[in-house]
Amino acid sequence: MELTVIGYWGGYPAENGATSAYLIEKDGFNLVIDLGSGALSKLQKYIDVAQIDAVLLSHYHHDHVADLGVLQYARLVKSYVTGETTVLPIYGHQEDETGFTSLTHDYTEGIAYHPNHSLQIGPFTITFLRTLHPVPCFGMRITDGESTIVYTADTAFQEEWIPFAVGADLLVTDCNFYAHQDGGAAGHMTSQEGAMIAEQAHVGELILSHLPQYGDPLQLVKEAEQIYQGKVRLATEGLTWTK
Repeated sequence: MELTVIGYWGGYPAENGATSAYLIEKDGFNLVIDLGSGALSKLQKYIDVAQIDAVLLSHYHHDHVADLGVLQYARLVKSYVTGETTVLPIYGHQEDETGFTSLTHDYTEGIAYHPNHSLQIGPFTITFLRTLHPVPCFGMRITDGESTIVYTADTAFQEEWIPFAVGADLLVTDCNFYAHQDGGAAGHMTSQEGAMIAEQAHVGELILSHLPQYGDPLQLVKEAEQIYQGKVRLATEGLTWTK
C-alpha cells in the first residue's frame, strides 16, 4: 500500500499549493481521500483523472472538497473526448444532505457510508471515528489486510484517537496549530497533541498535515519530536509512504 500526499494545507492553499488530498494505491487501485482546493491540478502529476477508481470524503468543508466540482467536469469532458462513460463513486456521509447530494453528477455517483460500519472500497477496508470538529467529520483507519494508515482528517484532540490508531503503520494527523496554541475551539490539533496520539498508540510513523500558512513549519516537527519517539515527517507535495 502506498500513500502520496497531494495537498496538505489547512483552510486555503498557500502559493502553488493545495489543501487536503491524498492518493492511496494498492494493486493498481487508486483511492483519493478528500479533494481540496488546487488538488486536482496537483493530482494529475501522479495519475490521470480517468485512473481514479474512487473518492472518499471525511467531511464537506471547502478545503476538503473544493475540487470535486471540477473533477466532475473533468470526467464529463473525458467522456466527450474518449467516449468513456464509467461512473466514478464518491463516498461521503449523509449528515450534511446538501454536501452529499452534490456528489452525484453526470459521471459521478454519491454513495453513502455509515460511520458505525466498516466500508470496503477496492482492496481497502475502512473504519471511521467521529472527530471533534464544527461540522460532522470522520477520521479513517484504512487497511489492506497487511498494513494500516490512520487519517485523522480535521479534529480537536480526543482520547478516542489512541485506541483507534493503536498499532497503525502510519498516522497522518491534523496539525493546524503550533504547540503553544489552542486549536480545540477551531476543531484542530497542535503538533504535540498529534504526537501524543502517535506515541501512546505506538504507530510506526507520523506525518503532520493540514498545516498552517504562518510561522516555520519545521518547528512543528521539532515540537512533535519532543513527544513522539518515532519518525516524524512534515507533509509536502509528492511525499510518499509505502509498506
